[in-house]
Amino acid sequence: MPAHIAVLDFGSQYTQVIARRIREAKVLSRIYSYKTTAAEMRAAGVCGIILSGGPSSVLAEASPRPDAAVFEMGIPILGICYGEQLMAHMLGGQVAHSKEREYGHGTLSINQKSRLFEGLPDTLRVWNSHGDRIEQLPDGFAAVASTENSPYATIEDASRNFYGMQFHPEVAHSEMGMEVMANFLFKICGISADWSMANYIEQSVQQIREMVGDEHVILGLSGGVDSSVAAALIHKAIGRQLTCVFVDNGLLRLHEREQVEKLYGDHFDLDVRVADERKRFLERLDGISDPEQKRKIIGNTFVEVFDEAVQDLKAHGNYTYLAQGTLYPDVIESVAIDGNPAALIKSHHNVGGLPEKMNLKLLEPLRELFKDEVRELGSQLGLPREVVWRQPFPGPGLGVRVMGPVREASLTVLREADAILHEEMMAADLYYKVWQSFCVFLPVKTVGVMGDERTYENVVALRIVESVDAMTADWARVPYDVLRTISNRIINEVTGCNRVVLDISSKPPGTIEWE
Repeated sequence: MPAHIAVLDFGSQYTQVIARRIREAKVLSRIYSYKTTAAEMRAAGVCGIILSGGPSSVLAEASPRPDAAVFEMGIPILGICYGEQLMAHMLGGQVAHSKEREYGHGTLSINQKSRLFEGLPDTLRVWNSHGDRIEQLPDGFAAVASTENSPYATIEDASRNFYGMQFHPEVAHSEMGMEVMANFLFKICGISADWSMANYIEQSVQQIREMVGDEHVILGLSGGVDSSVAAALIHKAIGRQLTCVFVDNGLLRLHEREQVEKLYGDHFDLDVRVADERKRFLERLDGISDPEQKRKIIGNTFVEVFDEAVQDLKAHGNYTYLAQGTLYPDVIESVAIDGNPAALIKSHHNVGGLPEKMNLKLLEPLRELFKDEVRELGSQLGLPREVVWRQPFPGPGLGVRVMGPVREASLTVLREADAILHEEMMAADLYYKVWQSFCVFLPVKTVGVMGDERTYENVVALRIVESVDAMTADWARVPYDVLRTISNRIINEVTGCNRVVLDISSKPPGTIEWE
């Protein structure tokens, strides 16, 4: 394995963001469990280590600890937030609960020269998220920078190339955070900026070929970015050994099935089978309002559909793999590390448990990538713009965009409203400039007046957000005249809707999807 940076995961929901920032600097990064031994990392070619943040306190007896031998590997180490406190604690310093916790923006004052801040101003706006702080430094360490309530906001032992910072340089809220990361990568670790998507494609194709051999793969093709790019990458590796199944679950957008059939049937050499399962899905969802129940029902029903598809395909080949377009954000919101669970936000139908039920091996070629990296991958694989830059769409489809019970009448209103939103965002040249724009059907009715008649109809919410990687998001400032046109068209053209509202929540505290 080539030289790379290891990110030891202690349960932070920013762990994958750290890895992504490193790759943005064209450096290969890999995420390891905090339990990975120093010997394993040395054998893998690790040339620098970043200790991630995490939800635990180093003062807690059961808090996660890395192999102590990582501090004897003779390679640079950077601790971030919990990682800094952990390093100080394990090397003989003292950590305590802070009387003044720091959450949100703070001012970092750089008090001593350090390669970590080389070329940067003396003060920076940074993002904090911690309740503990270092009270006494380990032997050999010096204070480099401070914040309002943390005298040891950045520390270093330059002789051993050990560095720690209380703030999060990986998040967009931290000023010049990428410059800080670059100093660690290039000036301290001395690694080269030679990782590229072309390299990723080459390595992935080889890995897929070695893994699959002469066997066959089945992939659930939704027509979205993730499954389309996964299909293109796997097809590049094994060609017609891949069969794609498109499931019409009754929860699709307007004309989506026809569009997928036309695109992949007419323009790509993909073996695509369509399974019309609208009735089965909607019957299973009848009367179900809880979003987690919806997701589980939809996921379990997908299992049944693919089980049946596998049986149908066995006559044509040895299908032993299930391919999925799982991305990093799917994993981080669904998986907790052993012994140090991160908060479960919501489950994803394509993460966890399905292969065991289906008796198929799992193939997830995009599992280490963020959405923007997947788009770059798709472009390099030759997929058209309308596929590569299509906005994210949840695996459970409109089932989690209809609040409350999923009914055909509600889906009809939502589909028609969503189609209008899409048309107007495209017309205003905004569709490809935002991360997501979609409608949500609300299970409430409001009074309205149309002509001289009183109406009592449904409400549709607009959700339009800007983001880079879906880990954080803010509502998009769409021009008022565009919003007015969207609202007027939905109310006038969609039977059953007399009110349109706009969601102006950010993530966090809200999520992008409502369910």
